[in-house]
Amino acid sequence: METYGSSFSNVKSYLRALSDTPHRLARRACSVSTSFEETSRVRARSGGDMKRSLRWYDLVGFGVGGMVGAGVFVTSGRASRMYAGPAVVLSYAIAGFCALLSAFCYTEFAVDMPVAGGAFSYIRITFGEFLAFLTGANLIIDYVLSNAAVARSFTGYLCTALGISTESRLRITVNGLPKGFNEIDIVAVLVVLALTVIICYSTRESSMLNMVLTVLHLVFIVFVIVIGFTRGDAKNFREAGDENHASGFFPFGASGVFNGAAMVYLSYIGYDAVSTMAEEVRNPVKDIPAGVSGSVILVTVLYCLMAASMSMLLPYDMIDPDAPFSGAFMGSDGWRWVSNVIGVGASFGILTSLLVAMLGQARYMCVIGRSSVVPAWFARVHPKTSTPVNASVFLGVCTTAIALFTDLQILLNLVSIGTLFVFYMVANAVIYKRYVSIGVTNPWPTLSFLFCFSLTSILFTLLWQFAPPGKPKAFMLGACTAIAIAVLQLFHYMVPQAQKPEFWGVPLMPWIPSMSIFLNIFLLGSLDRPSYIRFGFFSALAVLVYVLYSVHASFDAEEDGTLGQKRIELVKESIEVQDRTLKV
Repeated sequence: METYGSSFSNVKSYLRALSDTPHRLARRACSVSTSFEETSRVRARSGGDMKRSLRWYDLVGFGVGGMVGAGVFVTSGRASRMYAGPAVVLSYAIAGFCALLSAFCYTEFAVDMPVAGGAFSYIRITFGEFLAFLTGANLIIDYVLSNAAVARSFTGYLCTALGISTESRLRITVNGLPKGFNEIDIVAVLVVLALTVIICYSTRESSMLNMVLTVLHLVFIVFVIVIGFTRGDAKNFREAGDENHASGFFPFGASGVFNGAAMVYLSYIGYDAVSTMAEEVRNPVKDIPAGVSGSVILVTVLYCLMAASMSMLLPYDMIDPDAPFSGAFMGSDGWRWVSNVIGVGASFGILTSLLVAMLGQARYMCVIGRSSVVPAWFARVHPKTSTPVNASVFLGVCTTAIALFTDLQILLNLVSIGTLFVFYMVANAVIYKRYVSIGVTNPWPTLSFLFCFSLTSILFTLLWQFAPPGKPKAFMLGACTAIAIAVLQLFHYMVPQAQKPEFWGVPLMPWIPSMSIFLNIFLLGSLDRPSYIRFGFFSALAVLVYVLYSVHASFDAEEDGTLGQKRIELVKESIEVQDRTLKV
């Protein structure tokens, strides 16, 4: 029998493994794990355990810190000026509702399986190893690229806070490098390295730092809201600045509100990182639902208030789409200092969102390492700090290297689609988990429903985006909606649930996760062409890595696992007793 790593022991062994790739793909690609395995045998591969030190208020802090970054200071202006007008308040409310639906799906998995893997583990126990690797790889890439973009944006907001007219003064221009890669950002590098050290040291201390920075950021947000409501004018909700532009609360109609919701939804991305902290929560059953859902609701309220404040400051057609809040005060004598205050607040927001994202990406990488589809070195948890130091340092270095050279605009064209795709997959996975018991129930009715519902959602999205306005478009959209509801209702009555969660579950199954599926597809349809090109390229790269490395490493690990089964069973029993005690 082969031993672990035998596929890579020499060139001859690797070539023999490659020749056996079809057999190994058939054996491993659709292989599923179980919640019990993820919380016992798989978790034991990290060596030491992560310390359970977080409570619900820590999770709320991480959720708020992860979501309320600097993005809201930009997306709100663009959504109002280009899509929704004053009704951008409703756009934020709709986007918050969508985020809450996805948060429910994450919560059910996190309570039932409190491990650090987040979406990767959720998809692995439902749709198998290959889809889990594909989504996990895209998520890691999105995290690294978006973190690099956020780190570089910190330099820009720091300039605003210090009253410096151009951020290039804090960057070094190298003329020999191509444009877009020729501005060296030392500040971004220092920020990423400092946060990497902090998250390696202790999760508890990271939570305390996040709490302090989040509270400071919220103080500045409340300040902006108060200034808007006291200095603004309610008539700006009804009137445009230019009489030639449409007026009223809905100047772009209902479609504008939904298009605005698609744009501002990206401001809610970050709550998914909270699910990766599940392994470090003291009482998963009580703390995770309160932490994840509570943070989304709190952020939705803050965003709606900020949007209302912005709409009162200026008519929608006079709002600066790139700097809606600071731009409102730049032309006012005696109020220019508010722009500097906004820069300070945005800087704190950048630090909190970056801290939470770096915590999340390291835990994703750690659990991917536990599954043996990447080297097990990434799975190691340091015995003293109880944190995934190896994964944290590796991803921190990758983020630093990208943030050092790459222009912000280039990075912004490469992010977001992977995260929305993962949200879509998790919503599918929670339905599959409820209605399919592996080896007991027939999965095809559930898979058929998920396929038909997704296909109908895609047709609706394509019609919404590309069909010319008029009665035919309205009729076709109505027909798609009726078909989707009929398919959902038919599935609800004909296919019984195979298993129900023991502690916490998504209510109104399967309606809520189905709505999440539709909304994530709808939001994916609003992204631009470069996003899909990026997604296709990195997905193809992930498939190549899986075929050339991951499937063989996973196959070897499966073979070796049979040898140490007796020792692993002892670890299973002790961890199971510990988890059951914590859940109760």
